[in-house]
Amino acid sequence: MLKEFREFAMKGNVVDLDLAVGVIIGAAFGAIVSSMVADIIMPIIGAVSGGLDFSNYFTALSKSVTATNLADAKKQGAVLAWGNFLTLTLNFLIVAFVLFTVVRLMNQLKREAPAAPAEPPKPTKEQELLTEIRDLLKSRA
Repeated sequence: MLKEFREFAMKGNVVDLDLAVGVIIGAAFGAIVSSMVADIIMPIIGAVSGGLDFSNYFTALSKSVTATNLADAKKQGAVLAWGNFLTLTLNFLIVAFVLFTVVRLMNQLKREAPAAPAEPPKPTKEQELLTEIRDLLKSRA
């Protein structure tokens, strides 16, 4: 079994390589999109909405929670961090929309002009003989 695994790991398959490259590129692209959402889009949304930051909104589930920010409230007791959930959901929707747009643009760029019609298949030996017979019969008439 160890020998089989070594052969598999060292052999390298085109599909395996493509999958590895896809995962690496996907992770790098994910970091770019996450940065775009966190560093560009969300600050614009915050500026338009008057600086709202949903990530600190929570509902205390315990009477012992008296803090006004989420980090301190979590230390004091159970809290329902619905603002953080709302922020992550909004981030997800933005990331999904950006990815949808990028994939759509890539698909449009991939579309090539229609290929030229393929050459008709070469006639078979029988078809060549029948053509010669036809031409001979035409020449006699």
